[in-house]
Amino acid sequence: MPFNHNDHYHRLLLRHLPKTCRTALDVGCGTGRFARRLAGRGIDVHAVDPSAEVVAHARATAGEPADGSPLPRFEHADVTRLELPTGHYEFISCLAAIHHMPFETVTPLRKALAPGGVLVILGCYPEKSAADWAWSLAAVPVNAVARLAVAAAEGRRPAGAAPVQAPVAPPDVPLSRIRRDAAVLLPGCRIRRLLFWRYLLVFRENGLPPGG
Repeated sequence: MPFNHNDHYHRLLLRHLPKTCRTALDVGCGTGRFARRLAGRGIDVHAVDPSAEVVAHARATAGEPADGSPLPRFEHADVTRLELPTGHYEFISCLAAIHHMPFETVTPLRKALAPGGVLVILGCYPEKSAADWAWSLAAVPVNAVARLAVAAAEGRRPAGAAPVQAPVAPPDVPLSRIRRDAAVLLPGCRIRRLLFWRYLLVFRENGLPPGG
C-alpha cells in the first residue's frame, strides 16, 4: 500500500468533529477508511461514493467492530443526484472528492448540515501560481521519504492481492478560485494550504444565508 496522502490527514480532520456528533455524511468515501474511523466513535455514518467497486469493497471489509460500534451505511450513489435530508448531519466530510464534481455541490451539502454542524473538505488543486509551485517543491522530498518508509514496512509483510483504490482524476480548479467561490457559497469558512498538494476547508453552519 503506497503512502496515502488522504489517510495522512485523518487525524487533522477529526479535530474538527463536534464533541457531541451523532450523525455524519462521508462524501466520496472510497474504500471506507475514514467512514470507519467516524463510526468507531459511535457516530451514525452515511457514506456514499459513485464507484460501485469501491463501495462493494468498503462493505466487504467493514467487518464487525469489537467494541460494538455501528458500521457505516455504505451507499453506491452520486451525491449530486441524492436528495439529502435538510439540517440532518452534524458532520460532513469530503476527502479528495470535491474536484470530481462541481464546486457548487457544497450548497446542498451545507443545507444538509444541522445547526452548528461542520463541513470539512480535504481538497486537491493544480499548481498555477508561484506559491503553488513552492509548496509542491517542498512536498516532493517529504513525500519521497514517506513513500520509502511505507514501502519498507510493506516489504516485511506477506504479498497479497492488489488493493482496491477509488478512481482518481486530476484537479483543474486553482486554489484562488476555490477561495473566491467558497467565500460566497460558504461564508465564514476557513481555508488553509496543506502539504502534499491538498487544502483544508472548514465551515460551521450558523444558519446565515450566503453573504449574511
